[in-house]
Amino acid sequence: MFSKLLIANRGEIACRVIRTARAMGIATVAVYSDADARALHVREADEAVHIGPSPARESYLVGEKILAAARQTGAEAIHPGYGFLSENADFAQAVLDAGLIWVGPKPASIRAMGLKDAAKQKMLAAGVPVTPGYMGEDQNPARLQKESDAIGYPVLIKAVAGGGGKGMRRVDAKAQFLEMLESCQREAASSFGDERVLIEKYILSPRHIEVQVFGDAHGNVVHLFERDCSLQRRHQKVIEEAPAPGMDPSTREQICAAAVRAAQAVDYEGAGTIEFIADASEGLRADRIWFMEMNTRLQVEHPVTEEITGVDLVEWQLRVAAGEPLPLRQDQLSIDGWAVEARLYAEDPAKGFLPSVGLLEEFSLPDMLRIETGIDAGAEVSPFYDPMIAKLIAKGPTREAALTHLASELKLVAVWPVRTNAGFLWQLLSDEAVTKGQLDTGLIDRLGEAVTAPLPPRPEHLEQLAGLLAATPGSGPWSRLTGFRANAAPRGVAELEDDLGERYAVPLMVVPDAEPVEDTVAFVDAFPRRFQLFRAGGDAAGAASDGAILAPMPGKVIAVDVGRGQVVEKGQRLLVLEAMKMEHALTAPFDGVVAELNVEAGSQVQVEALLARVTKVEE
Repeated sequence: MFSKLLIANRGEIACRVIRTARAMGIATVAVYSDADARALHVREADEAVHIGPSPARESYLVGEKILAAARQTGAEAIHPGYGFLSENADFAQAVLDAGLIWVGPKPASIRAMGLKDAAKQKMLAAGVPVTPGYMGEDQNPARLQKESDAIGYPVLIKAVAGGGGKGMRRVDAKAQFLEMLESCQREAASSFGDERVLIEKYILSPRHIEVQVFGDAHGNVVHLFERDCSLQRRHQKVIEEAPAPGMDPSTREQICAAAVRAAQAVDYEGAGTIEFIADASEGLRADRIWFMEMNTRLQVEHPVTEEITGVDLVEWQLRVAAGEPLPLRQDQLSIDGWAVEARLYAEDPAKGFLPSVGLLEEFSLPDMLRIETGIDAGAEVSPFYDPMIAKLIAKGPTREAALTHLASELKLVAVWPVRTNAGFLWQLLSDEAVTKGQLDTGLIDRLGEAVTAPLPPRPEHLEQLAGLLAATPGSGPWSRLTGFRANAAPRGVAELEDDLGERYAVPLMVVPDAEPVEDTVAFVDAFPRRFQLFRAGGDAAGAASDGAILAPMPGKVIAVDVGRGQVVEKGQRLLVLEAMKMEHALTAPFDGVVAELNVEAGSQVQVEALLARVTKVEE
């Protein structure tokens, strides 16, 4: 086993690899760009090397800088994580040519699976079922149109060198084909430098099923069962789980055996994933599940497989890279329970999932889940990299138990002021179609605002917020018991306004001895809202049944409209209190006489101070 490992990546996967390497007694080297100078993976590694400016093309994607960092630190092996250079066969070869250990498959295997059309031809030869379609060399638009007509619409145009949801177009009718083809080719040329495409039959009820495979240098290949990644948005995975709901033993055996044949066909070593598309219109059936592509690296969603098998896949990667055989045989692997993973992104679902960047003033994740993250409170979410900031994984004896646990914990996510998709994830996991396992890759789009719109705050939350915003300074025993009043009803009404412009009228519960705030952030089922006190007092403020006019909050008396002994009518303004940059009129609770007047204009008062008293006139 090598003694020092360089991780050619950042964020949560870098932290994940560091954790396992440390447990194995392997020293670690991190690399970082300008944006990541104070990142968590840099602080957790034994050494760290700066590799350039913030844009990935000037740092994490520059293979020479990675190799230079390895030479500088004496690292013997390089783990690429996922993304960046992880599936770059030329970089893998450069690592080997430098006399270093590449923690991944052989460059030839990466190349064999890197182009979708060639990969599918190889899979057909290996007896792996592939989606009906056209993968020919003739890229003439007329030929592609003819092949699509023969397959039957809808069809999917896919870039041969595509990935990450790019270079894909669905075509529902012959008349749309040429326009969609040109659009797909432009994106493919821009993103991958290769405009070639293939045509596939578009599956109307698609499920995304993938199988984790692992090979070693001794000819052994095993599978570690399947995952379901059907819950996607714009071809990007959102929720992943293992095993796949609705998968029967016979279908599992056939699809996993096909995945092993696929890996063997390219002489595969290390961790890899065979991705399949399933037509789930009649449930999961082996004759309706087809090969899509192979990812020749560790997947983002690998933790769910680890949870149900008890295997540390990163440890397996390191052992296999060092020349050791696979730690377990196929007959020693089994499924235990169910695991579900949610990807926490820095994005705003209420605004079309726009990325959200900035400083994480608050970053609190639930402690009853497995958490994979590369950031902590005080870190900055940068615009330069993928917006995923954490993965939250729940394990349970059943699918229902795992889903319920993950959903309940998601409500405890507290991130501010950067927005996240936590509330969206919670609503998605609570949707009936998801809980029943009625999944397909278009479900999220169909649900729309049912899972993206922020939920309204609950009355009890609003009462607590109103009390906090109208609190009195101090540190007494009741300082955080918002809403507590011994033997008394709420006094007055507060009007709160949130950062969405919504206003809420709330009974005002006075809070003695609490620290006053001008605004506060509340997390309503993981949807963050900032609340301000728009108005407090009103006609009801201070209108106690005994005629006592009390200050509803700390403030300054800016006007006194009455004098002692003056006759007043119900609702007549008595004085005006300025608090929280707002003016609050205090009025007479009934017809009567001003019996007491304890303030004048300019007086500073505390909450519940007796400002005046009105007594009823005896008839």
